[in-house]
Amino acid sequence: MKITSVNVRRIERENSRMKGIASVLLDDSFAVHDIRIIEGDNGLFIAMPSRKTATGGYKDIAHPINPEVRSMFEQEILAEYEKQENVEPSEETESEPEKEEE
Repeated sequence: MKITSVNVRRIERENSRMKGIASVLLDDSFAVHDIRIIEGDNGLFIAMPSRKTATGGYKDIAHPINPEVRSMFEQEILAEYEKQENVEPSEETESEPEKEEE
């Protein structure tokens, strides 16, 4: 399995540890969206997509099965995040594209 594409959207929210959202394409045939980039006490890490359970906790929807694959995801995503350092962060909410005047 190979990561063939990584797309990162930097996010800046006041008082939030979330720094971005990533999408990963595997073998040009399977996509994983909504991987969060989080600022932890020991630096950046990734959190896989999850959903809230009936008991109020969270459960991953998709996740690596072993540490080697998790490390591969984290290295690729964080490398792309660092490349985006000079790119303006996205707003907390998406806005409609501006229409060109005729």
